Amino acid sequence: MIWAQHDLRLPSRRRGFHLITPAIEAAVPELTQVRVGLLHCFIQHTSASLTINENADPDVRVDMETAMNHVVPENLAYVHTLEGPDDMPAHVKASMMGASVSIPVSEGRLRLGTWQGVYLCEHRDHASSRQLVLTLQGMSAD
Repeated sequence: MIWAQHDLRLPSRRRGFHLITPAIEAAVPELTQVRVGLLHCFIQHTSASLTINENADPDVRVDMETAMNHVVPENLAYVHTLEGPDDMPAHVKASMMGASVSIPVSEGRLRLGTWQGVYLCEHRDHASSRQLVLTLQGMSAD
């Protein structure tokens, strides 16, 4: 049985949806040793989120940002406004999208679908770096 946990610090990024699958794979070297298992990815922030979606066409990322801004507009009468007009909408979007994703692992690879990738959903205009906790569990290939 393999258990491994790694922290992954992502550099600050502009507001939007950013493909981070390669960074996740690089941060968990034990991944190649797992015959069957699960990788849990958790973001330690309340104004950014994680999701899995299409990674083939970058227009999907633009459309996801457009849709989220439509569903959660910045011009609502929010009470929590101390950190700027994008802060409370970012908290709402993060709660809607979620703080974690779990991905099956088989034969040393993430079992994402052909067109799937893991996104960092950055909901702030001027965010800092983001911290992820990556926890791998599985049966060894040996």
